Amino acid sequence: MDVGRRSFASRRSPVLATRGMVATSQPLAALEGLRVLMDGGNAADAAVTVAAMLGVVEPMSTGVGGDCFALVYWTSPPARESGGCCADEGASPPAHGEADGRARGGGEAFALNGSGRAPAAFTLDEARRLGLRSIPYDSALAVTVPGAVAGWEALLRRFGTMTLGECLAPAIRAAEQGFAVTPIIARDWRGAARRLARDAEAARVYLPAPRAGEIHRQPDLARALRAIAEGGADAFYRGPIARAIADCVQAHGGFLTTDDLAAHTADWGRPIATTYRGVEVLEHPPNGQGLAALVALNILEGYDIGGTGYWDAARWHYMVEAVRLGLAEALAHVGDPAFADVPVARLLSREHADALRSRIRPDGALDLTAPAVATSRDTVYISVVDGQGNAVSLINSLFHPFGSGIVAPGTGICLHNRGASFRLEPGHPNVLAGGKRPYHTIIPALALRDGRLWLCFGVMGAFMQPQGHVQVLVNMVDFGMDAQAALDAPRFRVDEQGSRRLAVETTAPLGLRKALATLGYDVRPESPWDGAFGGGQVIAVDAETGALWGGSDPRKDGCAVGW
Repeated sequence: MDVGRRSFASRRSPVLATRGMVATSQPLAALEGLRVLMDGGNAADAAVTVAAMLGVVEPMSTGVGGDCFALVYWTSPPARESGGCCADEGASPPAHGEADGRARGGGEAFALNGSGRAPAAFTLDEARRLGLRSIPYDSALAVTVPGAVAGWEALLRRFGTMTLGECLAPAIRAAEQGFAVTPIIARDWRGAARRLARDAEAARVYLPAPRAGEIHRQPDLARALRAIAEGGADAFYRGPIARAIADCVQAHGGFLTTDDLAAHTADWGRPIATTYRGVEVLEHPPNGQGLAALVALNILEGYDIGGTGYWDAARWHYMVEAVRLGLAEALAHVGDPAFADVPVARLLSREHADALRSRIRPDGALDLTAPAVATSRDTVYISVVDGQGNAVSLINSLFHPFGSGIVAPGTGICLHNRGASFRLEPGHPNVLAGGKRPYHTIIPALALRDGRLWLCFGVMGAFMQPQGHVQVLVNMVDFGMDAQAALDAPRFRVDEQGSRRLAVETTAPLGLRKALATLGYDVRPESPWDGAFGGGQVIAVDAETGALWGGSDPRKDGCAVGW
């Protein structure tokens, strides 16, 4: 694999292996996933093991109280039939803009939606009765059904060789016996102390925030995980855990009920896709925002991105504008497709890309009218490729730090606040409705060459995610960087669609930042270490040798490990 041209020093070397690889944001979790692969498990087994482990060792970012999405690339028939708590859409024929790996040889791609739905009783009329203009992030009103556990079980039912209980065992052990808290996780934990202090149970379980190197134990969470290990997803969505969650949400003024939890399903579908310079890029379909990345890539394909210097201000300008337009399109159109018609085929058409590109001015930033988007550093992303060439690109999140900041008593389970993403504007695709999934920021990704797996990758961090996907892909496709260098490279971040505010990492040259300012951007230099530029993981497959090249974002505590 060509390491390619770089105008900056990579902070780490890529990790290389041949028989399997795991990359994620915390080393203990990565090692447990690698242990699964070395013991004969596959990519699905390892991904669920890592996700559960991260819920213990990185609790502000993820856990069983949150949601998940996955893209799966499988080179052989699934290990098991789908069933149980999951609706199977995988056999439906692909529509325009959807991926179909079978048509080009190699493996087959699947999309797993493990996101939860709004409580049936929480409607737009109820929100109006409460006098809301938006759903508060730090409230029980933002708690939708946590979908992660059903998603994990669905992934294992269809592709795994291990049981959910076997995959949860390392997480249970870490919660019972304790683990040493890593530095960036300790920093983010401290940063969430005020949110945790507002809820008595959250404060009891998660405060005081541990310092780096301190051993932290979570006995309540261990008991909840053990119950799920023994009873499967039913133990989470029905029975004592479900009752504890529903009672807690209602005691805090929310609408979630045990019926809402019992009715939950995860769903299989197909990725959506576009082709960027011969590379087929796969994203999760709506209600996820992967559409934003694909729209931006379609716009960028009309420019000679790789023919310019890496620090060329015009290149950065075109990338920023493409990302701004991609986000604006997603924010305007993405909603739960069970409730809204999301015109994916039209939005991913070349004609639409041409029309959007024609709006970009070479001499200045566009005036765009769109809602502000928030930054967040609290999500985890997991990339796994096994020795058979199967891959799972999985993302799991509580949304904001420790989610809603509410912990169900006696369970250690932090409840996410994903419902805060709903809009309260009648007629909007993402308007609140009972039983509806909200617009979701978390997006896993894959990339194929000639129908075969090339990249299993993702960049976490709320609305940074499609921006990170675009920047990492451009680094690898247009500038030939390896997996690690593509993550090390300085990034930009669009924060507010209604303004020209542009955050740029201070590792980018001052001259570039000044040049962007002359184009009309409100350039804000920010440290790459404050967590707001996301945290990515990449595993690349060398088509010639079969070697796996792994990269892990230096902005997080994690690593890529292989054998």
